[in-house]
Parts: sequence; structure tokens; C-alpha cells
Amino acid sequence: MFFIVNRQKIYTYLVSIVTVVLLFCVAGSLNNTSSKGDTIPTASATQKLLPIYNVQTEQKRVAFTMNCAWNADDIDVILKTLQDNNVKITFFMVGEWIEKYPEAAKKIHEAGHEIASHSDTHPHVNNLSYEKNIEEIEKSNDKIEKITGKRTTIYRAPYGEYNDTVIKAAQDKGYHTIQWNLDTLDYTGLTGDEMWKRLEGKIKAGDIILSHNGTKNTANSLEGLLKNIKQKGLEVVTISDLIYLENYTINSNGTQIENSR
Repeated sequence: MFFIVNRQKIYTYLVSIVTVVLLFCVAGSLNNTSSKGDTIPTASATQKLLPIYNVQTEQKRVAFTMNCAWNADDIDVILKTLQDNNVKITFFMVGEWIEKYPEAAKKIHEAGHEIASHSDTHPHVNNLSYEKNIEEIEKSNDKIEKITGKRTTIYRAPYGEYNDTVIKAAQDKGYHTIQWNLDTLDYTGLTGDEMWKRLEGKIKAGDIILSHNGTKNTANSLEGLLKNIKQKGLEVVTISDLIYLENYTINSNGTQIENSR
């Protein structure tokens, strides 16, 4: 009896060992298939869709962007500062803002700045369907076209929100979704010096800077910010002059990288 019991145990152990060996062999076979790129999907195939946070570039450029969603009281001062410093930037406009302040939007366009979409009603887009996301962008773009005579392909979602539905809706309609990697936090009431302290040690080529009109200090701080950026040896440009409009990838950090030709 003793021998029989142990023989059964030995048989069980052998079956377990053979099973483990077979599993390793199958895993190795799958790895080989994956390395050849045949049938195993890569992580990038299921990677979360991302907007453009910044750009990998050898050109010493940064994009300065300004969201327009509140009032238009400071637009004249902002435009004069930009003109005096020979700088063009991108204004992300909410459709309702354009409707409320059409003359301000016209002045921005006539001054040669880029106008891009910041949605139509500034909703929390993560809560919207695919179709509603498209509607928000397209209605905004209709109002931009009415002011400028052309449609934009540049979009920034409200509140900096996004998910796969938001990004895919924009992509499917031919838009480049833009985030930012440097935030002035001007909407919190920071002074110009405080804003620059946030940027000074981080700013580099390819960065996208976020600001807003209609805040306490943005208009009176803009000249100082622009001069400090230039002193870093960087040129201030629009989003369209910074990003790659085609033949690019976006890595897991949101950095846009030009594909090798």
C-alpha cells in the first residue's frame, strides 16, 4: 500500500512538471511570433489616445496660446503688446465667446493671429458622446469661419479634459487636439513675476504654453513673459508653426515626434 500511494504521488508530480514545461514552450512560441510582428498585437495598438502636449523639435521655438472663454476687456491691450513685440500667437476661442464678442474676434484675426477651436459651449467633453463632441467642435468652427473666412484644424478641449472618445471625434474630423505642458496659472491671479517663475526653469524648445485672456494680470504681464522667453533664445510662434501637421506620432508623454522619412 505504501508503494502504491507514493507511486500515485510521483505520477501526479510528473504530470505537473510536464504541464509547466509545455506552458513555457507555448509562451516562448508566442514571444517569437510577437517579435516578428505577425499576429500578436503590441501595446501601442491599445494605447490611450493623447493630445499634443509639446513637440520634439530642433528649432528653438515655443507656442504661446491664449484661451478666450470669459470677457474681452483686455483684448486691445493684449493685441498691442503682441504687435509691439512682433509676435503671433494662437487664440483658442469658444464659439459662444465669438458670438458675444465678434469685434474682438475680428481684431485678433485682422492682427494676423491664429484662431483655433475651444469648443462651442465649453462643456465637460468627457461626459459627451462621440457625436456631441463633433458637434461642439464643428459649431465652433462654423463661427470661426464666419469671422476669418476659413476653417481651423486646431482644437483644444475645455478644462483640459480628454478621453479616447474626445480625441477620436477630433481626429476623425481632421483636427489636431492640443494640450499644453507649461501653464502660467494666470487664471489664479498670479503676478507676471510669479508666472515667469513657473516657466523659467522648465521652458525649452517645442513647449506649448497655456494662458487666458480676461484674467487679473495676463494683459499687464504679457510683455514681460514674451521678453523673458526671447531672452532664453526662443522664438514665440503659433501652434500651426510649431506642430507637425502630418507624418508624426505622439508618444506616451504626449510629445509629438516627426516620423523618419
